[in-house]
Amino acid sequence: MILEGKAVHIADIRADADYTLADRQKFNVRTMLGIPMMRAGIAIGVIVLQRSSVRSFTSKQIELAETFADQAVIAIENVRLFEAEQARTRELSEALEQQTATADVLKVISASPGELEPVFETMLGKATDICEANFGVLWQTEGQGYRAVATHGVPPAYSSEREREPVIFSGPEIPLGRVAQTKQILQIADIRNDVSYIKGFRPIVNLADNGGARTLLMVPMLKENELIGAIAIYRQEVRLFTDKQIDLVQNFAAQAVIASDLPTILPILPLQQAEAAGDVAICIAR
Repeated sequence: MILEGKAVHIADIRADADYTLADRQKFNVRTMLGIPMMRAGIAIGVIVLQRSSVRSFTSKQIELAETFADQAVIAIENVRLFEAEQARTRELSEALEQQTATADVLKVISASPGELEPVFETMLGKATDICEANFGVLWQTEGQGYRAVATHGVPPAYSSEREREPVIFSGPEIPLGRVAQTKQILQIADIRNDVSYIKGFRPIVNLADNGGARTLLMVPMLKENELIGAIAIYRQEVRLFTDKQIDLVQNFAAQAVIASDLPTILPILPLQQAEAAGDVAICIAR
């Protein structure tokens, strides 16, 4: 059927020299009819009918089976097209959701110049929710340590720890330390299998044991290739973040850097005074 792309009718398989199924007698099958399901000249499946007695299928029965095979191909193709359309719809929906989230963050930046807390909280919340994470933390560098300047959905036990100890100091073996060294995105499939957890670094152990964190995505916030912070989102299950989700968090990290710079680059004088003094007004667009 597959090779010839047409129906194969065997009146008696025991008398057919080409039929070599070792257990053909065990199954008590004598007459067989096979119909290939053809799409664009390629067999994508088969329909096999069997009789336990030697009794050939009639031409009308063969035609009916061929009709069912054609209908099966149409049904499979319709499902494929439907699934492709659904995937396309999901992609468009995700793209729109991400664009809307980006626009919402920019609105907060515009409405709160110099106020970083609402900006950080908004972008962290958007990143956590859209990326299907359970909670998130936005860290900023502070001396040799890192301060949790925004959190979203953090479990109470872990939140209490961050309130008691808002600044942590990292070594090269923990996620923040690795990001500081490499200045690259870090994704850990399972925190419980990470060296920082195995070696018992307390904030990481508490993150996993008290916060239930399993999969971690940490994206650096870089200014002139210097780390000024990081966005970390966590799942309470072992499930890696997708490339699109990573791209979204990268976008938010870039916005966080811009927002951090705004207080230092916004004109101090009112626009009229700046124009009178011959200064140049700068408009920042995203």
